[in-house]
Amino acid sequence: MKRRRVKITGLGFVTPAGIGKEAFRRGIQEPVSYVGPVRRFPVEAGEFVAAEVKKFRVEDFIDSPGAKRLPRHTQFALAGTVLALADAGLNGEVVQKLIPVIVTGTSLMDSEVVNKTIENVTRKGPRFGLTRVVFQGPIASIGSAVAEIVGGGRTLSLQSACCSGSDAIGHAVAMVANGESDLAICGGTEAPLFYHPMLELKMAGLAPGTVDRSTQLSRPFDMWRTTGVIGEGACIMILEPESSPRPGYAFVTGYSFATDPAAEPGLGLLEAIRLCLANAGVRPCDIDVISAWGPGHKMIDAVEARVLRRFFGDELDRIPAVSIKGAIGNPFAAAGAIQAGCVALGMRDGFIPPTVNWRHPDPACRLNLSAQPRFMPFATALVNSHGLSGTNSCLMLQRCD
Repeated sequence: MKRRRVKITGLGFVTPAGIGKEAFRRGIQEPVSYVGPVRRFPVEAGEFVAAEVKKFRVEDFIDSPGAKRLPRHTQFALAGTVLALADAGLNGEVVQKLIPVIVTGTSLMDSEVVNKTIENVTRKGPRFGLTRVVFQGPIASIGSAVAEIVGGGRTLSLQSACCSGSDAIGHAVAMVANGESDLAICGGTEAPLFYHPMLELKMAGLAPGTVDRSTQLSRPFDMWRTTGVIGEGACIMILEPESSPRPGYAFVTGYSFATDPAAEPGLGLLEAIRLCLANAGVRPCDIDVISAWGPGHKMIDAVEARVLRRFFGDELDRIPAVSIKGAIGNPFAAAGAIQAGCVALGMRDGFIPPTVNWRHPDPACRLNLSAQPRFMPFATALVNSHGLSGTNSCLMLQRCD
């Protein structure tokens, strides 16, 4: 069977910058950081900052008393699904006729129930463990919850660290392109803002240890960046073949993944970029925009910038690049999906969001960045993701004409 072109027909954002497409569009275009102090952790552990999804209530999206008891990352995925289906103009009856596949990416199991279990057992003894750890904690339960609200479907849950959301989109694209389904519900979701793993992330140098000037702590590619800031959220999207009667934001024309060798950080990202362009049949000179991973970490940002320079050469000076993590932090598995959704929205409406807090150019990160939004048409974009254990994945998006 001939491989079909696959387009994004619906977007569901649940992010610190806004919930829903219009709120996200407004929030991500502002040169504003949504990072702030987190005050609910034990004071003896020190200070914490993060980018939180504010004013989120799952009952605003799901009419089910049980939804409030689901893990937060599952609630985000359900809300994102409802928003994406509404954006595409789809209802449950139509979805079922299209033989849906549901592919979600999440890097961490339900951190909330793990924290509650640790606290219960420590304070009260082993009889007070929570069986929710077994039944709702695993990431596979997220896809099952999504399937339940849409009336069923084949589910696949991926865990490839921070690349999980991008990988979920890539796998879903392949299923629609190969004719296994006429509709995919896919993306990434993450809710890590609990005492564990936030304590361990700070100890590992992957989150700041101060709340001073918290809105300036996430500084992608800036000379004075130190480390990344953790975020939370989700982006769920609807994928359909080109023949679908529904309009598309963008085609997803390329995808690949690769792993860094321990001895050579960045080599996997270089390979993922090369394979992604080859998969899409796109040349370096065809790229109009790069949605960089850029978490604001001193080393990770520099490695990505070096890889991009090595691959694109002087062509890189021409290509606008952006990291949205100055605004929304790093929501792990959700990050790549939010980036892809942001690119699709910007591709349709002609905007590139700002790289928030980029004020002092770093000679080690010679990219075409801007701290202000850029309003311009573009047709082809590369989306980068990188995660712990050296995982990397890339997506190629092209405008629907």
